[in-house]
Amino acid sequence: MSLRPESATKVFAAPLDWTATPAEGEPENPWRIALEATGAGVWDWDLRTGVQHHSKRWEELLGYDGTAHLEGGYREFINLVHPDDMPALQAALGACLDGSTPGFQQDVRLRHRNGAWIWIASRATVVERDAAGKPLRLIGSHTDITERKQAQMAVQDTENRWRLALESTGDGVWDWHIQSGAEYFSKRLMEIYGFGEGEMANLAEEIDGRTHPDDLAQMLKDRQAHFDGLTATYSNEHRVRCKDGTWKWVLSRGMLISRDAEGRPLRMIGTHTDISDRKASEVLIWQQAFFDTLTGLPNRRMFRDRLEQEIKHCRRDAQQLAILFIDLDHFKEVNDTLGHDNGDLLLVEAGRRIQACLRELDTVARMGGDEFTVILTEVNDGRRLEPTLQKILRALERVFQLGNEQVFVSASIGVTLYPSDAQEIDGLFKNADQALYVAKGAGRNRYSFFTPSLQEAAQTRARLAADLRHGLLEHQFRVVYQPIVELATGAVHKAEALIRWLHPTRGLVSPAHFIPIAESSGLIVEIGEWVFQRAARQVQTWRERLHPDFQVSVNKSPAQFQHDGEGRPSWGSQLAAMGLPGRSIVVEITEGLLLDTSRRVTDHLMALSDAGIEVSLDDFGTGYSSLSYLQKFDIDFIKIDQSFVRHLVADSTDLALCKAIILMAHELGIKVVAEGVETAQQRDLLTEAGCDYAQGYLFSRPLSAPEFEACLANRRFLPVT
Repeated sequence: MSLRPESATKVFAAPLDWTATPAEGEPENPWRIALEATGAGVWDWDLRTGVQHHSKRWEELLGYDGTAHLEGGYREFINLVHPDDMPALQAALGACLDGSTPGFQQDVRLRHRNGAWIWIASRATVVERDAAGKPLRLIGSHTDITERKQAQMAVQDTENRWRLALESTGDGVWDWHIQSGAEYFSKRLMEIYGFGEGEMANLAEEIDGRTHPDDLAQMLKDRQAHFDGLTATYSNEHRVRCKDGTWKWVLSRGMLISRDAEGRPLRMIGTHTDISDRKASEVLIWQQAFFDTLTGLPNRRMFRDRLEQEIKHCRRDAQQLAILFIDLDHFKEVNDTLGHDNGDLLLVEAGRRIQACLRELDTVARMGGDEFTVILTEVNDGRRLEPTLQKILRALERVFQLGNEQVFVSASIGVTLYPSDAQEIDGLFKNADQALYVAKGAGRNRYSFFTPSLQEAAQTRARLAADLRHGLLEHQFRVVYQPIVELATGAVHKAEALIRWLHPTRGLVSPAHFIPIAESSGLIVEIGEWVFQRAARQVQTWRERLHPDFQVSVNKSPAQFQHDGEGRPSWGSQLAAMGLPGRSIVVEITEGLLLDTSRRVTDHLMALSDAGIEVSLDDFGTGYSSLSYLQKFDIDFIKIDQSFVRHLVADSTDLALCKAIILMAHELGIKVVAEGVETAQQRDLLTEAGCDYAQGYLFSRPLSAPEFEACLANRRFLPVT
C-alpha cells in the first residue's frame, strides 16, 4: 500500500486542528492537554485529503519553537524519516491501514532542525472508516525516545565489545533469553561445530538437542544448580554433535545476568571452549596406564581393579565368580621360528578370539607374554563354566593366519572360583596358576579346576561326553511321548517327544545331565536330528492310526539353530519328502533363543514358519524374552512353566500369573499349554482360566509309542473326576 497522501479519495469533514488556539469562549480540548502532559506530540491525519495536523509539542520535538513551522503535513514527515527506517515504517503503517494489526507503532529516526537524528516512538490508531471498512482518519502521537535508544545502544556496544573480547580467545559465545527460548550463537561458536552463518536457528534446543545422550543429564543438573543459586557460575564438560556427525568435547561456562521480580532466570550468557584435544590426551594417558598397548585389552592393573569391584558385588549379592588363567601352548616356538612380529600378530588375534567367547559383562586381560586372564561373573553353578571353557579351547586351536604363514597353537586353562576356593585376590591368583599348571601337566589343550570336587565332576562329564557318541552308535537312546490333553474336550491329538538314555553301566541318565554336555560338545546337533527323524516317522503313523491332525512336539536346542543346515536337509524338506504337512511337527524352543539376534537364528525361525512348522515357546515366564519378540516371530504356542503350576490353588499369585499369561497369549492369537499338571484342582483351575492344553503326570508319564497307543485306546489319559 502506498503511503503517499494522493492515494486518499472522497472528501470528508476536516480533522481537528491540534495546533489551533481555541476561539474565545470555546473550551480547550482535554485530550490534547492529557496527551501533551506526557511529553508526546500529537498528530491527526485525514487520509481523504492527505492533510495532517500536528501539535505544538510535535514541532518542539524536532526543534521548531513557534517562529519556524513545519509545512506540508505528512509529506514533510516522510521527508524527515531516516532512509534506513523507511521500509519498516511503511510495512507497519500498511499493516495498520489494511487491518492486519489493531494499531500502528514503530520506532524511527527523524531529522532534527539542527541536522541531528533523534529517535521517535510513533504510535497511532484508525479512528474513522467508511462503510466498506476503508480507513479515513488516523490519530497518533510521537514520543522522543532518543535517550533510551542511546542507552540501549551503549549496552549493546558494551556487550559487543565483551563478545569480541571473548571470541578473540577462540571461544564461541552464546546469549540465552531463557523465557522465550531464543539464543544467540556467535559466528565462532557455529564454526566450532562446522556450521556457517544462518545454518542454525537461534533457539536453545539447537545446541541442547545436539548434546550427547550420556552427557545430557549432568549438563542439565549443573545448569539447574546455577539457576537455583547453588553455584556462582555454570560450568560443564560435554560432547556436542557437529554438522558432519562427529562428536566434539566442549567446556560450557556461563552466568545468569538477570532474573525477574520473582527470581526466575531471564537471561544467561556464556561460552563454549573446544577441549577435544585435552580429552583425547586424557584418554591416551588412561589407555596407556590401564590397557595393554599391543592387544588393547585391560592390563594387569586394570584387571586387578575390576576383580576388586566384582568381588565387592559378589559379597553384596551372594554371587560367585570364576578366574581363568589362559596360557598359549607352544607360543615360544612361534616366536623363535617366525619372529616377534608374527608372535605379536598371534597374541592380538588370540585376545580377540577369547573376547568373542565371552559375554559383555565378563573381562579378559593380557597379563604379559602369552598369558591371558578372564573374570567370569554370575557363576552360580561351576558346571555351567564348561561350555565357555570348551568354546575358548576350540577358538584357540583353529589355524592362525600370520601373513603367509599358517600356525596352530592350543591353550591350557586354569580355573578357580570365588569364594569357594579363596576370598582374597592373591589366593585366587595362586589357585588359578596351580590349576593351569595341572592342565599343562595333563597334556595341554585342556582346562583344570582348582577345586578337587569340581575337577572330579569335570572328569565325569568328560567321560560322559565320550560315552554320548558311543551311545548313538550303540542305539542306547530312546524316544518317549507324553500326551498333551485339550482341556475343553479331553481329546489327545498332541504329544511331546522326549529323549531317554539307558547307559549300559550308569543306568538311566537324566537329560538334565547329558543334554548340557551334548550342547557344549556339539553332539546335540546329531542327537537332535535323530530325535526329529523318529518323531516324524511316529507322527506319520499316528496320523494314519489315531487322528489325521496329530502333532508331535520336538525340542530344539539353541546350539542346533547355530549348526543346523550344515550339509543336512531342513526339517521342512524332510517332512515334505515323507508326505507330511509342516504343522504335523511343533518345534519347542526356549525364551533365551529369541534374544539371539544373529541372522542364522532369525533365518531358521523364518524357514520353520515358511514350511508350516509351528513353534512353541517352552518354559514361558522363567527367561528374559520381551513381549515384543512374540510379535516379531511367529510363535504359535507358549508353555507355562511348571514352576507356576506346581503350587496352583484358588486365589493364589500363581493363578493370577497364569490367567495373565493366558489372556495375553489369546490376545496375540497364541494358544497356551500348561506343563507339570499333577492334580485335578490344577487342571480345573487352568480349564476355568481358559488354558487350551495341559500335560503332566495327572494324565500320564512319558510313554513308549506302543504304550501311548494302548492308553489312548483305553482312555486312560483322562482321570476320573
